[in-house]
Amino acid sequence: MNIPSLIFWAFFVLPLVAFLIWLMRQDKRKGVTGLIVLAITVIGCIAYMYWKTGGK
Repeated sequence: MNIPSLIFWAFFVLPLVAFLIWLMRQDKRKGVTGLIVLAITVIGCIAYMYWKTGGK
């Protein structure tokens, strides 16, 4: 990964994911479902990014 990509991950993606995890944990009824959907979305996005860039 190059420096702009690392900056994007550090300043935008990680805080967003942390905020979404905190927000979904506040909902006692559907919090687990939201966390599962969030995990699947993050894993899917990382896999898509890796596939499109060829691992570079």
